[in-house]
Amino acid sequence: MDAFFASVEQHDFPNLRGKPVAVGGLRQGRGVISAASYEARIYGVHSAMPSQLALKRCPQLLLVPPRFDRYREVSHAVFSIFKSYTDLVEPLSLDEAYLDLSLELRKAKVLAEEIQSRIFKKTGLTASVGAAPNKFLAKIASDLEKPNGITIIYPSQVEKFVSSLAVRKILGVGPSTQKRLESHGIFTTADVRARSSVDLQSICGKFGKRLFELAHGKDHRSVQTGRTPRSRGCETTFEKDQLDFSFLVASLERLVERLELSLKKRDLRARTLTLKIRYADFETKTRSLTLGTSFQSSEEMMQSAFALLQKTEAGDRPVRLLGLSASGFENKHSQPQLDFTFD
Repeated sequence: MDAFFASVEQHDFPNLRGKPVAVGGLRQGRGVISAASYEARIYGVHSAMPSQLALKRCPQLLLVPPRFDRYREVSHAVFSIFKSYTDLVEPLSLDEAYLDLSLELRKAKVLAEEIQSRIFKKTGLTASVGAAPNKFLAKIASDLEKPNGITIIYPSQVEKFVSSLAVRKILGVGPSTQKRLESHGIFTTADVRARSSVDLQSICGKFGKRLFELAHGKDHRSVQTGRTPRSRGCETTFEKDQLDFSFLVASLERLVERLELSLKKRDLRARTLTLKIRYADFETKTRSLTLGTSFQSSEEMMQSAFALLQKTEAGDRPVRLLGLSASGFENKHSQPQLDFTFD
């Protein structure tokens, strides 16, 4: 979907149409943008940006509070359209999914146009579609012609297409990996393809092999339905930078309560806990802990979260944001594994 949260707001409230709109954030104090309309993006406003910075870039920006119940309602309508074509639908978020239609790509454009049309008729919103021989390429294709675009990568075009991408476009290459690759003179997929798999593994560890395959247009992942999420998390941005360690501990307790409730609702049990901390100068760090078996109580989770907080500079440097996430989900009946690691 195109600028999903912001587009829903512009659809529901005609006075917002054609204007720079952002969902989330606060005009006074702290806040973070959840989504930005295309009119706002012209000014460099984007999701995860502090609202104060967004307002500096676009003083006329209209900030609206999120309405997640409404977004879920629209999402359900969109996914019902997807599922009318195939049962092989893999949700990535409320507004994005992979569909395995097992079709010849020559039929893809007609089908993409049909899906776009049905979404617009049902919701009044636009979507962009990428069609390709695998998930990696389809994902990249879906972002190329936004908004309301269709991009199709045929098998005969794969080689040319993947040889000209910026390395940051490769799935799994975040800012730190990008920096590491660039320090070794790797800026594009062509640079990746010039290295051996062994060479890339020496730079990026196990991810090096995956990087080598993706740079050659290979992605053997199938569309997974009903998959377990990789992580669940929550965070809080403080009205003022916080130096008081006891205040941060109390905030961490509330995050633990929220996270545990989220996990219980989804019947999830996690082995890994990750603390995210953002200091006043916007430097962001994470600390993780993995248990041999899943966390059994909020008390146990809080003890671990507190241990992670102690591994940061909290109390010595002003803190802007705290976040906590759980991952490493396991089946209720999984056998405990005898390992315990700190990262």
